[in-house]
Amino acid sequence: MDHRSARWRRAAGWVVVALLVVVLAGCAPAESFRQSTLNPKGDLARDIDHLFRITLYAAIGVFVLVEGALLFVLFKFRGRPDDPEPKQVHGNTTVEIIWTAIPALILAFIAVPTVRTIFDTYRVPKGPEVLQVEVIGHQWWWEFRYPQYGLTTANELHVPVGRPVALKMVTQDVLHSFWVPQFAGKRDVFQQRPTVLWFRAEEAGLYPGQCAEFCGIQHGRMAFQVQAEAPAEFDAYVARLKASGAPAPAPAATASAGGVTTASLGAQQGGPRAPAADTTPAAPAVDPLVAQGQQLFLAKGCIGCHSTDATKPMGIGPNLAGVGRRAYIAAGWLKNDDAGLTHWIREPQTVKTGVLMPNLGVTEDEAKALVAYLRTR
Repeated sequence: MDHRSARWRRAAGWVVVALLVVVLAGCAPAESFRQSTLNPKGDLARDIDHLFRITLYAAIGVFVLVEGALLFVLFKFRGRPDDPEPKQVHGNTTVEIIWTAIPALILAFIAVPTVRTIFDTYRVPKGPEVLQVEVIGHQWWWEFRYPQYGLTTANELHVPVGRPVALKMVTQDVLHSFWVPQFAGKRDVFQQRPTVLWFRAEEAGLYPGQCAEFCGIQHGRMAFQVQAEAPAEFDAYVARLKASGAPAPAPAATASAGGVTTASLGAQQGGPRAPAADTTPAAPAVDPLVAQGQQLFLAKGCIGCHSTDATKPMGIGPNLAGVGRRAYIAAGWLKNDDAGLTHWIREPQTVKTGVLMPNLGVTEDEAKALVAYLRTR
């Protein structure tokens, strides 16, 4: 008996520890669970969260009532050794009607807001104020096109706070699923069959998204980010993408390490001087490392798959316009610091096995030059 009691005490102790772990896990701030539907930051996500809570509270109420009634009956009418044989009955029509009607009413209570919310998710807003975005899923990255601005980017969707965003989504290859937990429910993405989704960001911030349908070996690393920002910041972002179509300035042949031009040097040595009346500002000198990176971008064949011009959605790889400012690279998998970008350029197959980007034999120095160039795009 003592051995059995000790075993029960140990089991009870482990149960208490497990409950404490669960309780403590729920004590973290909401910001720690950014990819969670329980911290909505958009009106559509808030509607879905409201529906979830209605269903949850109804389920809790039913559970408490049913289990409470069951426990009451078990203790109230439990059998005793001297009890007579119970009376045999064969059903009660009134009770059967009651326990059929009550669940039907509960389901109807839940069904009405559920159907209304489902229709709301497909009621895409229209009008000139709506930001239209075309989403294209690839193995394993996301392409975003802004047809109102004639721009294309990848893996980081910028939207203005307070403005409705309407997504029209297709896939280039296999089935994917677009999911931004804090803005909207997930939506499957098919070939040649556009699906729609909309949301309106309520707060500025960087919100993670994810492909929610298994699509291959790197499905778990097919992430993206939604950058919600003030309207003025979004306009500045659009302006930067439009400016990405301008050719990069060529290295200034007259530049020197000390900032002395060949014209001024020639003047110091008695050579010809520049006309005094010419006040045209000189073109800014380009960092030699950036110029080297630009040449490597062409020589290594990067230009064959990637465009650095957001106004031209060319190439089979992600558009790299604005890549220098993105928070993450490799479809949301690596932080966009110099170390992460260098690792991705040199060894893409070790980061995401199976991606189309090959190992091009880029050296450490060449990778530094390419990083310097991409930071200017």
